Amino acid sequence: MPNDPYIWIDRALDAIHRANWYRSPQAISAPGAVVEIQGQRLLNFASNDYLGLAGDRRLVEAAVAATRTYGTGTTGSRLITGHRPLHRELERAIADLKQTEDALVFSSGYLANLGTIAALVGKRDLILGDRYNHSSLKNGAILSGATAIDYPHAELPALRELLSQHRDQYRRCLLVTDSIFSMDGDLAPLPALLDLADEFSCMLLVDEAHATGVLGATGAGAIEACGGRERPSIQMGTLSKALGSLGGYVAGSRQAIDFLRNRAPTWIYTTGLSPADTAAAIAAIAIVRDEPERRARLWQNVASLKQGLERAGIEGVLPSDSPIICIQMRDAATVLEAGRLLKKAGILVAAVRPPTVPTSRLRLTVMASHTPEQCAALVDRLKGLKERGLG
Repeated sequence: MPNDPYIWIDRALDAIHRANWYRSPQAISAPGAVVEIQGQRLLNFASNDYLGLAGDRRLVEAAVAATRTYGTGTTGSRLITGHRPLHRELERAIADLKQTEDALVFSSGYLANLGTIAALVGKRDLILGDRYNHSSLKNGAILSGATAIDYPHAELPALRELLSQHRDQYRRCLLVTDSIFSMDGDLAPLPALLDLADEFSCMLLVDEAHATGVLGATGAGAIEACGGRERPSIQMGTLSKALGSLGGYVAGSRQAIDFLRNRAPTWIYTTGLSPADTAAAIAAIAIVRDEPERRARLWQNVASLKQGLERAGIEGVLPSDSPIICIQMRDAATVLEAGRLLKKAGILVAAVRPPTVPTSRLRLTVMASHTPEQCAALVDRLKGLKERGLG
């Protein structure tokens, strides 16, 4: 009898378990600062719903109304089956928020990065990306067939050296970076990256997934916050985090967006965003524009939590300029135990381990809908971990 060609899967799963890398999803109630899992009410510090919009009644009502008008699905590629008027309305709203000439909506942020990078560069080109970039940026580089080189996280001298060594050998060069790094919470040095892009004639793709709705005077993201709106770049983002919906977008010049409509495979060959998700995102962008107090409340909560952690003497807190606050721990086993104890005490946080990140950490995410008392409760439970030798 021939060997079972699938037996390797069991062995691989066993290795994942032994390394404490095993993951499985859990059923959770509707979004909010307090959620329910298996009958237990938990303070939710594990969500990317930064503005607390995922359960907002206005988004829900917009989604329901769109479903009644346009149905549940779009049934195919927008180029083949056409799109709903809502799709262009959303794209115009994104372009207005980002102050770009146009925008293109994808069915997910991951698809936006894969398709955009694959369209912009190919085998004769070079991609230089931050080592801590999101998986979608890294896999987009692989899909493109371009030569892809990572530079050490946020180390501009190293990037400059790579550009000096390699730029002249390639037709095009694309610099790619997250603006907020999702597993650390720190910001990319965008002004300097824009300068390097100019100096070495590179395109710059900035992933604003965790910055959209959060950073900038109007919530447009890190490009706005750093004063880079007038400088050429390609801005990608998601509708699924602060905007409380689903999908991804790319915003940029009219020519770049028109090119992507004709060349981005993950837009051309996939079904368009559902009417419900599209309408919810339109409603969310209007709230971001009209209710800046939500952003103010979010940043008040971030400041309060950071001050509480400092007063409590919590060690291992990584530098952060975002609503993502990470606390490094010794190893995967330690962070899993810390996450378990916090959950037992009524707090839900993410226990993040390799290979997602190089070092294990608790990932805390702050929302505008958290109360000061809830932030204080989180600090109190973390103090308890410290006293048990897990902090």
